[in-house]
Amino acid sequence: MQQIMNLQNFSIARLPRIEFGHGAFAKIADICSQYGNRLLLVTGKQSFTSSVFFQQLLEDFKSKNIQWVQCTVDGEPSPQLVDDAVKQFADDNFDVVLGIGGGSALDAAKAIAGLLKVKCSVMDYLEGVGPELKYAGPAVPFIAVPTTAGTGSEATKNAVLSVQGLDGFKKSFRDDKLVAEYAIVDPALLASCPKSVIAANGMDALTQLMESFVSTNSNIMTDTLALSGWRAIRDSLLPMYNNSADKNAQEQMAYASMLSGICLAQTGLGSVHGLASPLGAFYPISHGVVCGTLVAEATDLNIQAMLAREPENPALEKYARLGDVLANRHHKNRQDARDDLTAILQVWTDKLGLQKLSEYGLTEDGLDHVVANSRGSSMKTNPVVLTDDEIQSLLRARL
Repeated sequence: MQQIMNLQNFSIARLPRIEFGHGAFAKIADICSQYGNRLLLVTGKQSFTSSVFFQQLLEDFKSKNIQWVQCTVDGEPSPQLVDDAVKQFADDNFDVVLGIGGGSALDAAKAIAGLLKVKCSVMDYLEGVGPELKYAGPAVPFIAVPTTAGTGSEATKNAVLSVQGLDGFKKSFRDDKLVAEYAIVDPALLASCPKSVIAANGMDALTQLMESFVSTNSNIMTDTLALSGWRAIRDSLLPMYNNSADKNAQEQMAYASMLSGICLAQTGLGSVHGLASPLGAFYPISHGVVCGTLVAEATDLNIQAMLAREPENPALEKYARLGDVLANRHHKNRQDARDDLTAILQVWTDKLGLQKLSEYGLTEDGLDHVVANSRGSSMKTNPVVLTDDEIQSLLRARL
């Protein structure tokens, strides 16, 4: 008798329309012109604007009679940067906001697009900061074009903003109305990424896929997508790190990163991202580096905690499945699969040169402060509740 698949109830939130593949970049001007001819272009400081793609874009704008103004983002965006941009451009009546760059540029563009017509401070809407007003919109149509493979911001509804320093924060402006109208994902844009960016962003995507897969909010659809992205990362992260011009690796990493954004938007994340917020706020450490340096130890900690306290937790088998995929073989002994998972992750962490947290200023004296600020939304969907002592041990292992 054929076995019937048991499908649990699930919901999938709004996603952008997706244009994926080499050559997709050429569609940008035509898609933007569907919304009007006044455009705000948000980019990073210089990497995109110094590329041949920028000149191609300007020619395409000219052919479509698109009038454009540029706003640049240097480093991770702050609420002040967003508020200043909104104040500067609110009366310009832009028809569309086009964000091109890494996660920082896309998050800034997303937030700016959400506030140009509202004309409020982003601080009014940040989770865990200020009054946390309900966002009613309207947002200016937003189009996202990633130039790195890691954050998946092109597919999410949240713009992550930060204030740096020991009293700082890293929080999200989050609403379905902020989701991009289009995500235009052209893997060719990844060719100019330096090795350090490939490593950090690739491990971010890897972590997002894994944490989405074992999240307490995961479902059969996100599981399928996460496993597909996991296989793509297995086959492409190290090849792309060694040769950023490898077209197949570019495609696989762009695909995996996009899926990681789709999945996290539906499921939430886990302990690594719970720690990434305070670490990224309190210390000058990029989000991808936090993910890359913590993911192997955090995975092992989750597994050991479940074996000790929740041996029937379904996430244990999920970790074993991830071990099967990453090792590219089926393990009859499921603990062997989990052991292979953590071992391979540690090897990758070393091969990709992910530095320890002490390199960025974290010391034993700072652990309590980080742990006390790690209980945000991401930690709430971790597959097992970790104690403060366990979280401290995780951080201590990567000092």
